[in-house]
Amino acid sequence: MERETLASRLGFILLSAGCAVGLGNVWRFPYITGQYGGAVFVLIYLLCLVFIGLPVMVMEFSIGRASRRNIADALKILEPKGKKWHLYGPVAIAGNYLLMMFYTVITGWLLYYFISSLTGRLEGLDASSSEVFFSSLQSNAPLQIVFMVISVAIGFLICMGGLQNGVEKASKIMMLGLLAIMLLLVLNSVLLPGAGEGLDFYLVPDAERAMEAGLSEVIFAAMSQAFFTLSIGMGGMEIFGSYIDKKQSLTGEAIRIIALDTSVALMAGLIIFPACFSFGVNPGSGPGLLFVTLPNIFSQMRGGRIWGALFFLFMAFAAMTTLIAVFENIIAYWMDTHGWTRKKASLVNMVLIMLLSVPCILGYNLFSSFAPLGDGTTILDLEDFLISSTIMPIGSLLFVLFCSHKNGWGWKNFVTEADTGEGIKFPSWLRVYVKWILPIVVIAIFIKGYFDIFSAM
Repeated sequence: MERETLASRLGFILLSAGCAVGLGNVWRFPYITGQYGGAVFVLIYLLCLVFIGLPVMVMEFSIGRASRRNIADALKILEPKGKKWHLYGPVAIAGNYLLMMFYTVITGWLLYYFISSLTGRLEGLDASSSEVFFSSLQSNAPLQIVFMVISVAIGFLICMGGLQNGVEKASKIMMLGLLAIMLLLVLNSVLLPGAGEGLDFYLVPDAERAMEAGLSEVIFAAMSQAFFTLSIGMGGMEIFGSYIDKKQSLTGEAIRIIALDTSVALMAGLIIFPACFSFGVNPGSGPGLLFVTLPNIFSQMRGGRIWGALFFLFMAFAAMTTLIAVFENIIAYWMDTHGWTRKKASLVNMVLIMLLSVPCILGYNLFSSFAPLGDGTTILDLEDFLISSTIMPIGSLLFVLFCSHKNGWGWKNFVTEADTGEGIKFPSWLRVYVKWILPIVVIAIFIKGYFDIFSAM
C-alpha cells in the first residue's frame, strides 16, 4: 500500500499547529501569565519554547520523515540492530488513546456550550448560575455522552475522508476559521470599557509579581507550559513528519508551527484579560475559566450571545483540530502496523474511543466519590496527569536521547534529516546542550510534575 502524503506545505503547517493548538492555549496560559508577572513570564516562556519545545519538535518531525512510518514502527526502523528503543512505540500510541479518553469529553462540552450560547440559554447567567449550569451538565451523563459521541463521530468521519481530502482540508478550514474568529474576539475585548487595565496586567512586565511567586516557580511554570502546549512526546508531530516531502528543512517548519501556536496563546490572553477586568471578574484557570467565568462575562456583555457563540465555536475548532490530529495518528498506526484499511481503522477506533471516554464522564456523577489524586480530583484529572506529567516528558526524553546518542539513531543521522531541504538549519552548536543539558531539563520537569501533584495530596 503506497503511503499517503499531504498535498501542501500550508496543510502540513496548519495540521501540525492544529495538533499543538488546543485547551492549553486558553485553559492555562492566560492565567499563569497574569499570575507570574505578565510580560516577564511571556519572555521566559518564549525562551523555553526555543530551547525546549523546538528541539524536541524537530526531532519528532525528523524521525517521522526519515522512517515514513508511525511512531510504533519508526523507532524500530531507525534504531541500531539489537536495541530496544521501539518498546516505547506502543506506549506512545497508548498515550494517544489516553489523551482522547478525556479530550473528547471536553470537546463535547464545548459543542454543548456553543449551541447553548447560540440559542440564548447562557443569557442572564451570573457567577452562581453559571456554576450551576456547568454542574448540571457534568451531572447529566447521558447528555455528556451524546455530545462526546458527536465529537468523536465528526473527527473520525473527517479522517475517513482521507489524508488530503479529509484531514488536511478540514484542518485548513478549522485553523483559518479559528484565527479569523480570534481576531474578531480580540477586537471586541480590547474595545470594552476598562479593557486597558486588563491589557496592563497582561502585557506590562511586572517583576514584583514574578518575584512574589518566586523566580524558580516562574521558570518551571514557563518550562512546563512550553513543553505541554506543543503536544510533543507522543508521536503526534512524528506522524505528520512522515507525510511530508524533503523540500523544506524541518527547523524552519517547526519555528513556523511554534509561532502559530504561541500567537493563539497570546491572543487568548488578549480576549480574556480585558474582558475579565472590564466586568470585574477574576480570571481563573482550567474548566472554571471556560465554563463558568467566561459565560458569566458574555451574559453581561452587549451582544454577548453572539460573542459567546463565537468564543465557543473558536474553542470547539481548537479542540477538534487536536482530535483530528490524534485520531490520524491512531489510524496510521493500525494502517501501517496491521495493514488495516483507513475505513476499518476509523470505524473500529471510533467505537473504541467512544467507549473509552465514558469513565471520564462518569467521574462527575456515578463515580464522583472516586478522587484518585486527592480531594476534589476526578478521573479526568488522573488521565490528564498520566499524559501531561508522565507520558509526554518520558517520550520527549526518549526522543532527545534517541536523536543525540550513538546507541540510538545518532546526532549525525538526525541533523542530516532535519537539514535536508531549503530553509533554516538546526544549529550545530546546540549539540552539547541537546545531548547533556536538555535531558536534565526534561527530567526536572517530570520530577516537578510528580512533586506538585503528590505534595498537594
